[in-house]
Amino acid sequence: MTDQATPAAEAQEGATGAPDRPGLHMEGVCLQHGDGTETVQALDNVDLVVRPGELAAIVGPSGAGKSSLLAVAGGLARPDRGTVTVAGIDITAASARTRAKLRREHIGFVFQSGNLVPALTALDQLRLPLRFRPRRERSGRSALALLEDVGMADKADRYPHQMSGGERQRVGIARALVTGPSVLLVDEPTAALDRARSHDIVRLLAREARQHHVAAVMVTHDHDVLEHCDTVYEMIDGRLAALG
Repeated sequence: MTDQATPAAEAQEGATGAPDRPGLHMEGVCLQHGDGTETVQALDNVDLVVRPGELAAIVGPSGAGKSSLLAVAGGLARPDRGTVTVAGIDITAASARTRAKLRREHIGFVFQSGNLVPALTALDQLRLPLRFRPRRERSGRSALALLEDVGMADKADRYPHQMSGGERQRVGIARALVTGPSVLLVDEPTAALDRARSHDIVRLLAREARQHHVAAVMVTHDHDVLEHCDTVYEMIDGRLAALG
């Protein structure tokens, strides 16, 4: 489901020079949470494949397991059963140190309202994660080039409090992409935005996923923006199902 003339598969073929990187693969993933004397099945035998260049949306009521899915996909939580593969590596079998390295090098996170560092300018928001990577492992795109790509180059010297909600989200997207991740995990990016800016942000996410050959997963309550996504899933009581 997208308003773009070129679907994810065609964009993947047309990504000049883009490496053939694996996307996100989750198979038979189960996760339980303890809630006092009760056990909650947060994820119930979840299967999910998101290919490079694809933006997948996950909708569902609060408490359905969407945040748990992002945590497991990002290596922040280890499932009780099943496998999660990112960049061709099974992160469920990896050590905590290896998962941290994978998050740093292969996974980008976009949070609600951008989650920017208050004391840093837009440009420095992107420079910060690059300081933790050797120069030889850095993405070919510069921080300033990415800001230009998301329409924020002219505001590179602005601080978060000088930006609108939509501008903060644009910087957050650029920051998540600056290290050249294989997977992009996006948590409610339009929660604080009006309708027009919501469409702008999700349209931007779809474009950047295709352009940078990234497998992107977006959790959202906003059904109005689903037209920009390649695939849509619904999560209810920890179970994931594709929507037609």
